[in-house]
Amino acid sequence: MTAATRPVTDFTPEQLHFPSIPGFTVRGDFTGGEISSDLGALVLAAVDRRIGLMDRLAAAIHDSRDSRYITHPLRELLTQRVFQIASGYEDGNDANTLRGDPLFKLAAKRAPLDTGNLLACGATHSRLEGALRRSDIYRMARALVLQFVAGYRCAPSSITLDLDHTDDATYGQQTLAFYNHHYGHYCYLPLLVFEAGKGALVTAVLRPGKRPTGAENAMIMKRVLGLLRQHWPQTHIVLRGDGHFANPELMVLVVADGNADFLFGLGGNAVLSRRAHGLMRNARGHLALHRSLAVQGLVPAVAAVRMFGEFEYAAKSWPQAFRVVLKAEVLPGSNGASDKDNERFVVTSMRGPSPRTLYQQDYCARGQAEGWIKQVKCDLKADRTSASSFVANFGRLLLTAAAYVLHQQLRQLGLQGTALAAAQPKTVILSLFKIAVRVKQYKDRVLLHLPTACPVKALLAMVCKRLYPPNSRVRTMLASP
Repeated sequence: MTAATRPVTDFTPEQLHFPSIPGFTVRGDFTGGEISSDLGALVLAAVDRRIGLMDRLAAAIHDSRDSRYITHPLRELLTQRVFQIASGYEDGNDANTLRGDPLFKLAAKRAPLDTGNLLACGATHSRLEGALRRSDIYRMARALVLQFVAGYRCAPSSITLDLDHTDDATYGQQTLAFYNHHYGHYCYLPLLVFEAGKGALVTAVLRPGKRPTGAENAMIMKRVLGLLRQHWPQTHIVLRGDGHFANPELMVLVVADGNADFLFGLGGNAVLSRRAHGLMRNARGHLALHRSLAVQGLVPAVAAVRMFGEFEYAAKSWPQAFRVVLKAEVLPGSNGASDKDNERFVVTSMRGPSPRTLYQQDYCARGQAEGWIKQVKCDLKADRTSASSFVANFGRLLLTAAAYVLHQQLRQLGLQGTALAAAQPKTVILSLFKIAVRVKQYKDRVLLHLPTACPVKALLAMVCKRLYPPNSRVRTMLASP
C-alpha cells in the first residue's frame, strides 16, 4: 500500500551547519518528510470528542455566509482557532503558517497530506471575528455555561462560584477601552467566573475598563444563575468575590433566589472602624503581652496577632442587615516603625461557619481564582484584544475561554493522578503537546510515528486510553469538572 505524500519540488536541499563533534561533521536539511511538532492538536481533538465543546460553540453562532461559497465550515474554523490558541498559537495570523500542518488538519477531520485542502488563513479568521454579532456573543457565553453544566453527571448538592475581574491592557483605539486609575493604564476589565472546586470556567464577559456597577454585576449573574437553576433547581450556590461585588443589587439577587448565599469582601468605613475598635484594641494588647512574655523566655515570639469577630451591619443601600466578619490583625513595624493595624471585613448571608473559619478558609480560598485567571490571561493570552470592534474582542475572549475549558477538561479526563494533573496550560503545552510526529497517509489509514525516545511515552499512552478507549463507545461529556 503506497503512502500519500506531497509533491516534492526539484531543488538542491538547503543545508544547515552545526558544530562538529569528534569524528563527525553535523549537517541538517529540510528533507525529513511530513513532520509536525504539534501532537497536542490531536489530544485536544480527543478531549473535544468527549465534551462536545466545538459543537456547542458552532451552534451558538449564526453563519450568515452563502453556503455555495463556503470552503471552511464554521465548526472547522472554530476548531482550528481554539486548538491553535490551546497549543500556544494565540494570534489569528498564526493560521497562515499552520494551515498546512498535517496534525492540525487531522484534528479538523481533514486528510493530513492531501493537497488542496488547506485550513483557513488568518484573514478568514479575521472576517469571522468581524462578522460576530451581539446575539452570537450572548449565545457563545451561554454555551460556556451549558458546557459547565454538562460536566456533571447529576446536579451537585452545592457549588461555589468565584467571581473576579482582571485588567486587559489596551494600546490602540479599541472601543470601550478606558483609563483605569487602579491599574494605571487603558484597559478592558473582563469578568471571569470559575467553579471553586476544580477551577472549571463557567463563563467570561468582556467589559469596559471602568469599575463595574452593582446593577451590571447583578445583570450578568442573574443570567448565569437563571441558566444554572434551569438544570439544578435544588443546588445550593455560593457567590464569592472581593469588594467589587458587595453591591445591594447582588445581595437582593442572592436573597431572592432562596437557595443561595454570598461571601464578599467589604471596604472599610468610619462606622465599621468604630465597630471594630474594641477587637483591634484587644489585638494590640495581646501583641504587647506576647512580646513581654517572649522577652522573659516564657513563650516564643510572634510576628503578628490576628483575632476574629462578627456583628450585624446594614448600609443604607442594603436590603437588610447582614453578618459582617472582622479580622483584627496587628502587624509589627519594621526598622523602628510603629505597629500597623490591619483590619479587614467580609459580608455574608452565611450563618454556619465561625468567624475564623469563614474568613480564613471560606473567604481566603477565593485567592485560587487568581491562578486560574493567570492561566487564561498569561498562558493562553486572553489579552490579545487588539481588534477595533468591541464585539470582535469579546469573541476573542470567549475563544480563549474555550481553550481554557479544553485544558481544564484534559487535566480532569486524561491527566488525573499524573505529574501533570494540576499543571498549568503552558506546562502541558511544553511537556505533552510539543512532540514531533512523522505523518504517513495511506488509502484507508493514517500512521503517526513518534520519537522512539519520547520522554512522555507512558503518559501519552495512558492519556490516549483514557480519552479514547479502544473498542468502546464513549458518550459525550461524562466527566465531572
